[in-house]
Amino acid sequence: MRLKLTLEYDGTHFHGWALQPGLRTVEGVVRDALGVFPSFSGLAVAGRTDTGVHASGNVVSVEVDGGPRADWVAGALNAALPDDVAIVSASHAAPDFHARYSARSRSYRYRIWRRSERSPFEQRRSWWYQRPVDEERLAAAADLLVGEHDFRAFTPTETQHQAFLRNVLAAEWHRRGDALEFEIAANSFLRHMVRTLVGTMLELPPERIAPLLEGRARAEAGPTAPAWGLYLTSVAYE
Repeated sequence: MRLKLTLEYDGTHFHGWALQPGLRTVEGVVRDALGVFPSFSGLAVAGRTDTGVHASGNVVSVEVDGGPRADWVAGALNAALPDDVAIVSASHAAPDFHARYSARSRSYRYRIWRRSERSPFEQRRSWWYQRPVDEERLAAAADLLVGEHDFRAFTPTETQHQAFLRNVLAAEWHRRGDALEFEIAANSFLRHMVRTLVGTMLELPPERIAPLLEGRARAEAGPTAPAWGLYLTSVAYE
């Protein structure tokens, strides 16, 4: 049967999602846990997160044979997974379901800690940013992102991407207590795109960001925010 697995993880001690020899990765521990099935194949993920990036709603598809029935899968896998990864839900999927290619949009959140004092609970889970921030200016910059734009200024110059147009469905900043959070949804994302958007919005005014959405060079945008403030929050399917 084909399964759809929704999972969450703390990316602090992982070298990203993708399997890498000799390194601890989320894909590696998920593959180990899938040993509860006699066999599995076609493991695919909606979002290949980078080193240190977290997820509260990443999605995996996989074809399995034998093993626990669907309503027991989450419990069986969680018993085999380490404490920093958990299967939130598991369900049957259509034979042609693919976690990556069937996705219609993905949503991310970037979390900035704004208290003047650091928090041990926020360490490696948000960016402690102490410089002054104009929240109205951030909101105006986020509004510019909605729609289809060329985001090549917000991904590394050395890239495997050949197309840079992305359709942003929503982009907003929210003040939540001592945290300032940027939430964005798009049909797909370039590598480092969300983190570079955050770094750029903190550094540049909206009037300097608008031209960057026309396919400018990476050097014209701002810095890339640290990985540990980023969360893949959900993936939408038809």
